[in-house]
Amino acid sequence: MKTEPAPRQAIALKYDGKQAPTLTAKGDDELAEAILSLAREHEVPIYENAELVNLLARMELGDSIPQELYRTLAEIIAFAWQLKGKFPEGFDPDAGPGES
Repeated sequence: MKTEPAPRQAIALKYDGKQAPTLTAKGDDELAEAILSLAREHEVPIYENAELVNLLARMELGDSIPQELYRTLAEIIAFAWQLKGKFPEGFDPDAGPGES
């Protein structure tokens, strides 16, 4: 029995550092590839997690992410910021654990 591959999905989130991240784009197949292409073009970090994308793709554009996903997305955002050399205001990247 031959099974069809799952469609490629992508979502885009906007985070301003003040409010919960919001869903700004979502799509399957060609639209997903366009979202990923734009992200690469603008050097936006890409994080691949099919389960998370599947959950977030159920949301409507402009929706804030659910509170249950805050910690997961906070870790992803922190990692993306570090990749770009960005840190939250008041954060000292050279301080050891427990220092600020």
